[in-house]
Amino acid sequence: MRDNIGNFEFMILLALIRLGDNAYGVPITKEIEERSGREVSVASVYVALDRLSAKGLVVSELGDPTPERGGRAKRFFRITAKGNREVRDTRRVLMNFWEGLPGLKGPDNAEIAASRSHAAELSRRQSLFRIDCR
Repeated sequence: MRDNIGNFEFMILLALIRLGDNAYGVPITKEIEERSGREVSVASVYVALDRLSAKGLVVSELGDPTPERGGRAKRFFRITAKGNREVRDTRRVLMNFWEGLPGLKGPDNAEIAASRSHAAELSRRQSLFRIDCR
C-alpha cells in the first residue's frame, strides 16, 4: 500500500535528496524557501519530518554535539529507499495528471526566471531581517 504524501512532504523529500548528508532543519527550510519562494517555519519542517519518519520514508541520526549549539547535537535526516520510490511514484502520477491539460503546458523560461528571482529576493530579505534582529 502506498503512503500518500502531501505537497509539503514531497518538497521536503526533494530537499533531502538535494542536501545529501547535510540535511537538518535549517538547511531543509532554506532549500524549500529558495526553490518555492514561500516562507517556511523550521517547526513545520520538523513536524513533517516526523510524519515522514513514521511512514518509513526518512530516517534520522544525531550528529556530534557542538559548542556553537551549547553542547547539543544536530539531528540529520536522510531519505530511505522507500522514500526514493515514493518520490519517483509521486512524480510519475503528477506528470500523468499534467499531460494533456489544455492551457497548462510547462512553465516557459521567463516564468522560471521570475520565480527564481522572487525566491532569491525573499531569501535576501530574510537574511537582512536575521542580521537586524541579532
